[in-house]
Amino acid sequence: MDLTLPPRELHQRAIVIDGHCDTLLNTLSSRRDLAQRSQQGHVDLPRLREGGVTCQFFAMYIEPQFKPARAARRTLQLLDEFYRQLALAGDLVPAKSVQDIYDAKRQGKVAALLSIEGGEAVEGDLALLRMFYRLGVRAMGLTWNERNDIADGVGEQGAKGGLSQFGKAVVQEMNRLGMLVDVSHLSEASFWSVVEHAAAPPIASHSNARALADHRRNLTDDQVRALGKLGGVIGVVFAPHFVESQGKASLRGLVDHIDHLAAVGGIDCVGLGSDFDGYGVSSGQSGVMDDVSQFPLITEELVQRGYTGEQVLKVLGGNFLRVIQAVVG
Repeated sequence: MDLTLPPRELHQRAIVIDGHCDTLLNTLSSRRDLAQRSQQGHVDLPRLREGGVTCQFFAMYIEPQFKPARAARRTLQLLDEFYRQLALAGDLVPAKSVQDIYDAKRQGKVAALLSIEGGEAVEGDLALLRMFYRLGVRAMGLTWNERNDIADGVGEQGAKGGLSQFGKAVVQEMNRLGMLVDVSHLSEASFWSVVEHAAAPPIASHSNARALADHRRNLTDDQVRALGKLGGVIGVVFAPHFVESQGKASLRGLVDHIDHLAAVGGIDCVGLGSDFDGYGVSSGQSGVMDDVSQFPLITEELVQRGYTGEQVLKVLGGNFLRVIQAVVG
């Protein structure tokens, strides 16, 4: 590929991967169809195409009222919603391997990779983890902001708890199966416990740099360096308070985080993790851009800042692609 192409053409040829959206929860409640362009939310198939997205991670977030006793049931409802959407949108195809992503790019389709946001879904049973894998899940965030039987979330920083014994078994089994371990939302102690016990590169699907925005969900420079050394990837998140502490997000502010993460952890550790449909849906708050159709603006800003074509391709999706290849296969 000619890496000196104009930004828009470079973006069109790239494999673009977004590591996190909460669209399934949004469509389950609104009953809107991803096959149709909508005025609701941030993501649908027409806008994914306009944004040049090759692979979208679809998170299954389990709301507090379903934890812990009904977490697996709720996850199955979201799984059903995922497969309902696939049936409606024929050009949205499941991604269970890296080859599925390459095939989607070649065929002009959009790959959809399933993730779980909150290990409560496995309800303390590795058999459920294995069944979710068989149903197509290829990534899981170990917890949300609270504590569960796997680890502590960022809301439990004071407890200083790492992975539980069951949590270590979960990480080990995810590594064996070929599932991405997602450390976004983990407390620092649990993060470092994953670093100690993971046998494959973890991801932070939607986190920014705490040095630029002092939000508890953002990563310290030490965490960024650790993920970089492990060969992991961090998806920069678009939600306003993760971008700028005062919540006045901008595209330039988001790319400042890309600059910082690349400087601290290396260019190979940076990706995209929008968190679309996970913030501002009811208020109309858009963060750094209106919706997924505007992804090419990131490429334009990166090129304007002097990133090479090779570096741009890594940030847009090449780094996530490498980790998916290494972990999922």
